[in-house]
Amino acid sequence: MSDKKTLLVFAHSDEAVAFADVEHLITGVGKVNAAVALAGELATGTVERVIVLGTAGVVGHAGEDRPSLDTIYQVTKLIQHDFPLPSADVDPAGEILLPEFQATMATGDVFVSDDKQRVHISGLGASLVDMEGYAYASICQRFNVPLQIFKIPSDYADDSASINEWDDIAKAKSVQLREFYEKNLA
Repeated sequence: MSDKKTLLVFAHSDEAVAFADVEHLITGVGKVNAAVALAGELATGTVERVIVLGTAGVVGHAGEDRPSLDTIYQVTKLIQHDFPLPSADVDPAGEILLPEFQATMATGDVFVSDDKQRVHISGLGASLVDMEGYAYASICQRFNVPLQIFKIPSDYADDSASINEWDDIAKAKSVQLREFYEKNLA
């Protein structure tokens, strides 16, 4: 019998409020916190796969293909939006569970909340944005551990997005993530 486990990961405790009874890791916000915390767990050699659950901003243009605030998306490609040098895209190596709801997500160490940033990030080919995903994917790739990232949008990453309202929104989205987890991942 294997002693290896699936590691459930959240960046912020507000995203995990509905998971109080489930073992999980809170890494902290931003690429450095995400990378350090996840690498520490993977270095133990006890993790066979990683599942990241959390929120993201929508950077896609308004229209048919724009992600919905009420849909959970599986991130299947990650890019960095705040790094000035070319960096390779990273594709998580986990099983695709949501083929009809796949997304490319950009990661950067800034809460995106204005139209200029949103348009720039969308122009890079992303439809979602977060602050940790690229780091999670890079670390899992280095440790050769399968990764699945599931995100539910919290806002439209534009002038209407408010970091002051994000905590309450993330707590509400945590309930939706728990329902998804119970149905598809537990």
